[in-house]
Amino acid sequence: MHRRRTLAAAVVALAALAITNPASAAPKDEQRQRAFAAAADEFDVPEDLLVALSYLESRWDANAGQPSVAAGYGPMHLTDVAAANAGGTHHDHGEDPRGDTSRKTLKPKHKPSDFTAPSLHTLAKAAELTGIDPAKLRTDPTANIRGGAALLAEHQRGLGELTDDPADWYGAVARYSGATDRAAAKAFADEVYGVLSKGANRTTDDGQRVRLRGAAVEPDRTALDRTGLSATTAAADCPADLACESIPAPYQQITGGYGNHDKANRPTSQKVDYIVIHDTEGSYAGTISAVQDPTYVSWHYTLRSSDGHVAQHVPTKDVAWHAGNWYVNAKAIGVEHEGFAAQGTWYTEAMYRASAKLVKYLATRYGVPLDRAHIIGHDNVPGLVPERVKQMHWDPGPYWNWAHYFGLLGKPLNADGSPYTGIVMIRPNFSTNKPAFTGCTSAGTPCPLRGSTSVHLRTAPSDTAPLLKDIGLRADGSPSTMAVSDIGSRVDTGQKFAVAGRSGDWTAIWYLGQKGWLRTVNTVPAKGVQVWPKAGKTSVKVYGRAYPEASAYPSGITPQPDVALQYTLPAGQKYVMGGDVVSEYYKADTFDPVHHVVVRGERYIQIQFGHRFAFVKASDVTLRTDYTAPGPIYPRR
Repeated sequence: MHRRRTLAAAVVALAALAITNPASAAPKDEQRQRAFAAAADEFDVPEDLLVALSYLESRWDANAGQPSVAAGYGPMHLTDVAAANAGGTHHDHGEDPRGDTSRKTLKPKHKPSDFTAPSLHTLAKAAELTGIDPAKLRTDPTANIRGGAALLAEHQRGLGELTDDPADWYGAVARYSGATDRAAAKAFADEVYGVLSKGANRTTDDGQRVRLRGAAVEPDRTALDRTGLSATTAAADCPADLACESIPAPYQQITGGYGNHDKANRPTSQKVDYIVIHDTEGSYAGTISAVQDPTYVSWHYTLRSSDGHVAQHVPTKDVAWHAGNWYVNAKAIGVEHEGFAAQGTWYTEAMYRASAKLVKYLATRYGVPLDRAHIIGHDNVPGLVPERVKQMHWDPGPYWNWAHYFGLLGKPLNADGSPYTGIVMIRPNFSTNKPAFTGCTSAGTPCPLRGSTSVHLRTAPSDTAPLLKDIGLRADGSPSTMAVSDIGSRVDTGQKFAVAGRSGDWTAIWYLGQKGWLRTVNTVPAKGVQVWPKAGKTSVKVYGRAYPEASAYPSGITPQPDVALQYTLPAGQKYVMGGDVVSEYYKADTFDPVHHVVVRGERYIQIQFGHRFAFVKASDVTLRTDYTAPGPIYPRR
């Protein structure tokens, strides 16, 4: 039924809103819930639908008025790219994305972003519809919800009547996504209505309790026909319930070589061991333009922030140039997520959910374990050789919520060890763990305090003790810093480390050849295999790649040098195994793949050595699963 309101009633309602804000009159922790109800009433929007839509954008969080990585603000993710686009990027480090030292260093210039897409400017439209100041829409959650409700109602008016029945609003929800193609808009709308049917209940980042009662709704999907959105024509390798299209990266000869990826035949030629999570440091449109440049670099998939739409660029059987480490590239699938400006501090729920669907599909297809040793960030990829360590990137950064992401993957990062285990998994409370980062907008400037996946390590069990040193990042031996880009003394959710000691409510772990301390509350007991030097060895070499020994190379192929990193694993220290691998080198330096060769040799062990993983030769180390700590790490309660 159409919600009919007389002019007099509307005037009275608006006057009441002007006199008193119903949300502010509610109990402190229910103001967000009341704000949804008031906005729904003011703009004739079904309340539960508005709440479900907001959940898919932000999970109802305010994010302290800070922008998402795609320039969205507040619970309704209203976008303002002009306000959000500031700060440096992880591309500033000058990484060679191909990471093959046998070839000429690849140093592509970072492509400028395209900020013209309407989906990056929805806050201005909300301001026009409501008369609310843009600054208030960015920072005031109640105003932001009003702006989102007005925007949703505007989309509905363009398609039909404003009714009480959420089933009638399918086309408006699809429009709210900002998608320009039918498949992406449909996938977004289906996800919103899925949330509406299942319901949700959580406390937001600023302590607001919000509840959505589950109510089965069968939406009128014919409304999508009235949106005028075009159909996606080129199919991609994706799960059936995900909106995907193919936008191929060019494999062609160019002056001085070829670009921008290498042909392969995975998994027949090589096993896929990793899925690498990146963020683009550019808009979706700019990123799509860049990957179609044969002189640039490549990755397998790009995800759009506003709606989770997926574009595939390189077949998963082929090797893309994205991780800065040729060994990892040859055995990985690269997934880029739209985001720009180091100032951005959160990712949309729509993108998290789409990414989790894609990664779970790929992991199942290729047998990639769903753990943090194999589902990795670009910031976890090691430098190939010593001089490349400080060039490596730091995305997706400390605000990517690994715990939430693995929950969506169906593999929650829960404790799996005993109180006496000798291994811990990093597991801070994302909402309350708020490190004092700097450099989000300019060097040394404090970042807004907000939830993070990262925890810093100290040289002693004290919050005032110095951070650890990373000689790969600072050859002069100076301590690490709190810069958002500095991963030298930082661990992330889901990573596992061997226990090195305990003191009160602090736990020490082995890290980059040092003992690093963190609060025990940021860890949970975990299972795993521990790795340490064989008896008689004072230390063993640590590598950024698992390449074969010289004798394994066939005649006619120049062996890759056996180059260790600047770190060592000393006797008496233990690290957690991430995998047992056969060394490989993929020689792929010609345009015609008929000349490509895979060389295999001795075994290596992947370990969680610091923020990044590393490799040690299996012949150098001992593996044990039965080691336990001498006393309980977690006191019995």
